[in-house]
Amino acid sequence: MPFSTPHASDCPAELTLNFLSAKWRPMIIFWLLQGPMRFNALQRQLGGATHRTLSKTLKEMEADGLVSRHDHQEIPPRVDYTLTARGASLRPVLEAMERWAKGQA
Repeated sequence: MPFSTPHASDCPAELTLNFLSAKWRPMIIFWLLQGPMRFNALQRQLGGATHRTLSKTLKEMEADGLVSRHDHQEIPPRVDYTLTARGASLRPVLEAMERWAKGQA
């Protein structure tokens, strides 16, 4: 039987890594696992993320089905971000990464 390299769509680990590959995604997921957050609060927690970068990343994560955006239609604007069930399902992945980083894997 010849050896074949799996395609990206065939490898679950590669698919997961693609979801987490952007610099801020794992940290956004970490903070949103704590509960809903407004944009500015999330940006403060992340520290070095620019407004543009965070906005772009959140839009991508929303398109990927990881984050939900709720606009309260108020003045001044109030928007909350939460994890979807799909986003929250990454909790064990992040916890495993933390254990590995601490040498407890």
